Amino acid sequence: MQFKHPELLYALFLLLIPIIVHLFQLRKFQKEAFTNVAFLKEVTLQTRKSSQLKKWLTLLTRLLLLACVILAFAQPFTAKTNAFKTKSETIIYLDNSFSMQAKGDQGDLLKRAVQDIISNVPENNTISLLTNDNTYKNTSIKALKNELLQLDYSAKPLTYDAALLKAKTLFSKENGTLKNIVFISDFQQQANSFNPITDSITNILAVQLKPVNINNVSIDSAYISSTTASNVELTVALRQTGTPIENVPVSLYNDDQLIAKTSVVINNTAKTTFSLPINTIINGKISIDDASLQYDNELFFNINKVDKINVLSINEENDSFLKRIFTENEFNYISTTVDQLNFNDLEKQNLIVLNELKTIPNTLVSVLKTFTDQGGYVTIIPSEDIIVSSYNDLLLNFGIRFTDLVASEKHITTINYSHPIYSNGVFEKEVKNFQYPQIESFYNLSSQTGGAVLQFEDNKPFLVQNKNAFIFTAALNNDNSNFKNSPLIVPTLYNMAKNSFKVPAIYYTIGNDTSFNVNVQLNQDDIVSIENADVNIIPKQQYFNNKVLINTLEDPAVSGIYTIKNKNESIQNVSYNYNRADSDLTYQDLSNLNNITLSDSIIESFDVIKSDTNINALWKWFAIFALVFLIIEMLILKYFK
Repeated sequence: MQFKHPELLYALFLLLIPIIVHLFQLRKFQKEAFTNVAFLKEVTLQTRKSSQLKKWLTLLTRLLLLACVILAFAQPFTAKTNAFKTKSETIIYLDNSFSMQAKGDQGDLLKRAVQDIISNVPENNTISLLTNDNTYKNTSIKALKNELLQLDYSAKPLTYDAALLKAKTLFSKENGTLKNIVFISDFQQQANSFNPITDSITNILAVQLKPVNINNVSIDSAYISSTTASNVELTVALRQTGTPIENVPVSLYNDDQLIAKTSVVINNTAKTTFSLPINTIINGKISIDDASLQYDNELFFNINKVDKINVLSINEENDSFLKRIFTENEFNYISTTVDQLNFNDLEKQNLIVLNELKTIPNTLVSVLKTFTDQGGYVTIIPSEDIIVSSYNDLLLNFGIRFTDLVASEKHITTINYSHPIYSNGVFEKEVKNFQYPQIESFYNLSSQTGGAVLQFEDNKPFLVQNKNAFIFTAALNNDNSNFKNSPLIVPTLYNMAKNSFKVPAIYYTIGNDTSFNVNVQLNQDDIVSIENADVNIIPKQQYFNNKVLINTLEDPAVSGIYTIKNKNESIQNVSYNYNRADSDLTYQDLSNLNNITLSDSIIESFDVIKSDTNINALWKWFAIFALVFLIIEMLILKYFK
């Protein structure tokens, strides 16, 4: 029991006054002489006993009467918290990820959760609510009702830790408030499990919504597995949870036209392949029929006309190895010497290779600096006998300096597998033991910024990248190195060229940070847009001499095929798809968490919050008791003889 005005309880000390008065009464019985002494003694004894009992009962009722009056004025109550002195705040996190499309006992998990929130949260109570993509602070269910009824599924990923952190930022800065977080989700298994760290004033109520079954089939991915002179092989990977399925129809569309159909047997995973004609523009859609989650039943992709990458090699050494790598079906390769170089051709290139020049003329240094500033890439292969100062004039632009030539045999033993050159499927796994290429001499670096791509056994760099420059520290001619004969030579130089002009992939995943180049010439102040029938997006973009670098992250937010446009001119198409992480209907077991209040029902969780803040006022009862004791006292005084 608690008191709204506990300071009034000091008045209970006043109860000592009637007790003192009773104990120190000065009135005495008067003695009277009478003939029948024995009879008078008996009467006197009886009179004294009755009088004493009546006085004690009167004292008791008066003490109880006064005590009840004092307690009534102190306003006692019962509650789980000090409700009069503690302000309560409630934050609701509603998970609207695609996994909440799963069917529960009463329909879609998300739609049922919205209805329960609207029905059980008092309309005018101040709350804050957040979803994966929106935040509503210090509002009410009455104000949010329309937004909740129209709430759609979100492609934006939000981890449990991020959701909790975001929810806690919505609390006020007031000290001593009771904080409630209602966490409504299906608690699909993530890389980091839901295991919140709570404190004494934060109460986390987790509502785990469970589907009636976990059967689901999804289109996991699609990729070009091989290319021939006449066909492109498109491989489609499917994934399944729950009961294996013997017949899953898979359809392939170009625009709205069905061009191929097959069926697969799927137990956990399965793959199927479609053959498409080469050099044909495909605005593709892969489709399956599945009654569970709907968002992962389609996957959009594009096969566009591929622009060739322009590569210029400036040589003082044999470039036959470059010609074998930069073939004419993918590259426009030009070979020249410094003396025959046409400087007007430089700005049209995507990659320029300096193939073992002994010196780099000042004019070329100046042009290459401008070229790289405009988004072009350069690969620098020094010779064994260079004028170091001429190289350093160019390398200083990339934070690198050559010093002395070291004539020492070294092996190239370390590969940076996470570097973009090698991270895109070049290696199926990290190679621990292979025939290491070797060099006979190399240049030391006095300073180095950027990242090492390949290193010697003593961790000195053989190939580094900084900004738009790839720099070798050793000559690649056969007298100095056998790197040309190594399996590394092809993916290294090939992917350097591919990085210089990032051709759009066949599709991108919404929510991932992506970038690609578009081959377009823009006038001053012109911009490109990404459009479809419903939306028009101006993406982050950077214009260079002969290309536009486009970056996308959260937009587009809806899967589909989009057209990249310059004003009304269509340049090419690009596809975006939802992340498939929500397709795996595997859920976390929350029963072993001791620091939260777990519930299967939204209604039950809000009942817990109400019970925590309910106040049972008791002052009326004490007022009634005081009245009762007053009546008892009056009856005792009047009728007790």
